[in-house]
Amino acid sequence: MKKRAILSVFDKTGIVELAAFLDANGYEIVSTGGTARALAEQGIKTVDISDITGFPECLDGRVKTLHPKVHAGILAMRSNSEHMATLSEFAIAPVDIVVINLYPFKATIEKPNVTLAEAIENIDIGGPSMLRAAAKNWQDVAVVVDPADYSLLMTQIAAGGIDEAAHFRLAAKVFEHTAYYDALIAEYLRSKAEIGYPKYLTLPFDKVQDLRYGENPHQSAVFYKEPLSFGASIAGAKVLGGKELSFNNINDAAAALDILAEYGDTPAAVAVKHANPCGVGLGDSIYTAYSNAYSADPVSIFGGIVALNKQVDAATAKRMNELFLEVVLAPSYEAEALEILQSKKNLRILQIDALDASKAALDLKKVTGGLLIQDKDTQLYTPEELVVVTEKAPTEQEMADLLFAWRVVKHTKSNGIVLAKNSMTVGIGPGQTNRITALDLAVRYADERVAGSVLASDAFFPFGDCVELAKKSGITAIIQPGGSIRDQESIDLCNKYGISMVFTKMRHFKH
Repeated sequence: MKKRAILSVFDKTGIVELAAFLDANGYEIVSTGGTARALAEQGIKTVDISDITGFPECLDGRVKTLHPKVHAGILAMRSNSEHMATLSEFAIAPVDIVVINLYPFKATIEKPNVTLAEAIENIDIGGPSMLRAAAKNWQDVAVVVDPADYSLLMTQIAAGGIDEAAHFRLAAKVFEHTAYYDALIAEYLRSKAEIGYPKYLTLPFDKVQDLRYGENPHQSAVFYKEPLSFGASIAGAKVLGGKELSFNNINDAAAALDILAEYGDTPAAVAVKHANPCGVGLGDSIYTAYSNAYSADPVSIFGGIVALNKQVDAATAKRMNELFLEVVLAPSYEAEALEILQSKKNLRILQIDALDASKAALDLKKVTGGLLIQDKDTQLYTPEELVVVTEKAPTEQEMADLLFAWRVVKHTKSNGIVLAKNSMTVGIGPGQTNRITALDLAVRYADERVAGSVLASDAFFPFGDCVELAKKSGITAIIQPGGSIRDQESIDLCNKYGISMVFTKMRHFKH
């Protein structure tokens, strides 16, 4: 009896070559629809699936392979005599190879203005069923879902037969693929149905690249992207120069991008080190914005990530090239600016066309044995709840600096303090175990620039000690969420020292 192979693919890449090889090696090829037509055009003889099932395709092609004469041939275990007797009784030929790839659900939902009906119509039913059946019976059936594996199949057949290890790897790849396919469908439909947090969570991700290592050289790492995520993302960046991005580069660049999105159309520059902002500046030009970000902390920016929200000109590129940076990202570059930056062979240069805030709905944090999920922190404050709680109100410039600093501290690891003056940060105290230490650190970074600066705190003051240090340091205004049972102590001290204080009534913890 001839060996039998079922070939039914949407992506026709390499299928003619594979079919010709199988035909030359004595396989009977069973095929369907478009695949059968593509092979016939090349003179490759196939058996139509309807000739096997004895039943025509129906329901506009929705039903063609869902039949016992197909699935029994795939699932029958050669070592089980009862299985083989059943095949013989019903004149069913066993299937040795299954080659299938699926309807393009992902490509369909990525199209602009795609309808729900179009998406549903591109959910494959028969394909996943045959793939899973073949993968379940992996000892007897070689199953291929990826055209990249056709060469493996042909090489092994030419060498005398497909070995057990290849059978098993191909089967594992199938379940990986169908799980992703179903997860993508579930994620899409969940968003349409506005289900929120489901009882059982499946999240699809696409592999972007293997990384040289993780946070440290002894850790392996890989980068995946969300297929249904829209908006600014490092995963969508165009690399214009430099070395391959590392794990830490990607993490830090993503942090810089999130901060940059807070400033809209105002020229802004953000410097990030170890996922914390170390300098943020605004200006009337991107050169001024970068100069302010650099001046905010010229020590910490060394070896950091710089993100800019306007086209990089030659003057800004020259200024950036004066020190060692790991990554520069921007929406575009003047030709001369790009040439200047590319003169540093190791500098990673990224272009991200859309710098609007990412539309990703979920923030995921992996913990050992579990996963924490929350909505992404896309809010800043509610205007009607922004209230001056002291006798003295901030000046117009102080209020502008307070709101500028509030946008920075939102992205600073907790406990976080940001000091700002004239649309630039002058001192940042990130990730401390208590708030007074965070403020002390920010004051030390600011040095003589602390006088006349304003202060943003990501969460409330539990005691009056931060106000005391603010007064001692020459800080003139404070913005914080409020909400402590001892708020009045801080308010009274501000009134005593002539410091204005604004409550946002919204905190921004970031751990």
